[in-house]
Amino acid sequence: MDIKKAVITCAGPTQRTLPLQTLVDRQGQTNTALSIIAAEAVSAGIEELGVVIHPGDEQAYALAAGPHASRITFIEQAEALGYGHAVHCAAPFVGGKPFLLMVGDHLYVSAREESCARQLIDCARRESCAVSAVQATRESKLPYYGTVGGKLAAGRTGLYEIDLVMEKPTPTQAEQQLIVPGLRAGSYLCFFGMHVLTPAVMTALAAELEGNESPRKVTLSGVLNMLSGRERYLAVELNGRRYDIGNRYGLLTAQLAIALSGKDREEVLTGLVDLLANQPRA
Repeated sequence: MDIKKAVITCAGPTQRTLPLQTLVDRQGQTNTALSIIAAEAVSAGIEELGVVIHPGDEQAYALAAGPHASRITFIEQAEALGYGHAVHCAAPFVGGKPFLLMVGDHLYVSAREESCARQLIDCARRESCAVSAVQATRESKLPYYGTVGGKLAAGRTGLYEIDLVMEKPTPTQAEQQLIVPGLRAGSYLCFFGMHVLTPAVMTALAAELEGNESPRKVTLSGVLNMLSGRERYLAVELNGRRYDIGNRYGLLTAQLAIALSGKDREEVLTGLVDLLANQPRA
C-alpha cells in the first residue's frame, strides 16, 4: 500500500481558526498548529498535502503552513455540508489512491521515536487495508468522537477487527453496542483523528452524497461503518496521545503535552512547580 498523499480537513465552522493558532513545538520553536500537523504527516513519508478549507481562507493558511506550503494543494469546501462532504471534496486530489486523513484540530504526541502518523501508516502497509487510529476514551467524551466496536485481532496487541462504527454515540448506545473486550469499564475506542483510507471510502461517500436529499446527514463514521461490512477494516491503538485543541482548555493541554515531550521538559516542569507552589490561597 503506497501512501504518499494526506488530506487535512480544516473547513468546519468551529474548526477553521484552530489550525492558525500558535504553539511552541518540541524543539522550542514557535509554530502554528497547521505547520505542526503538516510536519507530522511529512514525518510519515507523505509528499503532498491536500488541505480542505473554507472559501477565502487560503492566504491565511498558506502563511500558517510555513515551510510546508510548497507541498499543499488547497481545496475549498464551497458549502458547509458536513464532514463526509469535506472529505469527499478531496477526491480529485487523492486520485483513487489510499491516503492519510487527518483533522486540523488535533495535535499528537508520540511515546516512540516514530510519529503517530508513521506508526499508523506502517500498520496499514503491514495489514494492506484501511486502518483507523483509536484511543481508549472515557465515557464523558463520547459526544466528541466517532467510536468503534469490535474485538482484538487474534494474537495481536492493540489491533482490532471493527464490527461497528457510530458517530458520537450516547453512553447507553456505547454500553449496548460498542463494548470491546479488554477495555476497562466506562472506556471506549474513540477515533484518534487520523485514518489511512482506501479509495472505496471516496466511492461510498460519492454514492451517499448523490443519493441523499440532505447531504448534511452523510457522516464519515456512517460510511466507515458500511466499509466494515464490505472489506477488511481495522482499528489500532498507537503509542501516543491525541489532543483536541477545539475542546475547552484543549490548546493549553496540547501545549503542555508537547512541551513536556520536548527538549525543554525540565524548564517547563520547573515553571509548573513554581506556578503551583505560588498559587494564591482561596
